[in-house]
Amino acid sequence: MPTARRSAAARRARSYDPGRTWAALLAQVGHVQAAVRELTPEQWAADSGLPGWDVRTLVVHIVRQVTAVRELLAQDPLPPGTAVTGLDTWARSTAGIADLLDEDTRESAAATPDPQAALAAEAGLLAGQEQNAVRADLVVPHVFTAMRALDFTVTRLVELVVHSDDLARATGVDVAFDRQAVAAVVRVLADALAAAAPGNSVEVRIPPYAAVQCVEGPRHTRGTPPNVVETDPLTWIRLAAGRLSWREALDAAKVAASGERADLGSYLPVMG
Repeated sequence: MPTARRSAAARRARSYDPGRTWAALLAQVGHVQAAVRELTPEQWAADSGLPGWDVRTLVVHIVRQVTAVRELLAQDPLPPGTAVTGLDTWARSTAGIADLLDEDTRESAAATPDPQAALAAEAGLLAGQEQNAVRADLVVPHVFTAMRALDFTVTRLVELVVHSDDLARATGVDVAFDRQAVAAVVRVLADALAAAAPGNSVEVRIPPYAAVQCVEGPRHTRGTPPNVVETDPLTWIRLAAGRLSWREALDAAKVAASGERADLGSYLPVMG
């Protein structure tokens, strides 16, 4: 299906459907559960690819993302008019709390005797939660002051999809990906790139889910833009999340880049 380009004004207006977002969240949690059930003792102890984390610690971190959705959406909403952190800012700010997340995850891992059982329990509680809590007009507390409930749920999709890929690469287990979840993650990270490198000289295409323009320079008005970057959804997620470098992607022919400005190396990763 065609991929629409997004101008600066359109990026600000990006919206996510609450029902689809909730369904995608539940589906991706289910896919992680199915993968975790297959892990051997050796795979649980394997290096996750994240600094200092084995796969067990990674799974505990995933459990924490599910818990966060359930607990945050159960809180009383903040008053209307409360200043909120948007998805672009969230994506570009995660590196700033990396040390805190690492410390909290390690503490949780030490206190979690059975991560598989913990994930199953949290998934069951999440499935029983009222979907109508995921509303764009509800504002909930967050480490970044506050977020809309819907936006926060979208951030957990980002976490789940990125870490599902981490789990698959670390263990070799085939982790399924919900299509709607992947679509949302691609769009969040593409919009964050466009916000971090505003401009219209480069068009970044991630078919079939997103196309954004970014990077200062001459603006094209018709036809094929002179600077184009194109890649597949999973490669884009890995680039944006820092799991794959720009040079590695080029060398492996995972990304096509044409034009003198079509070098995104200095703008990636989008999130830490």
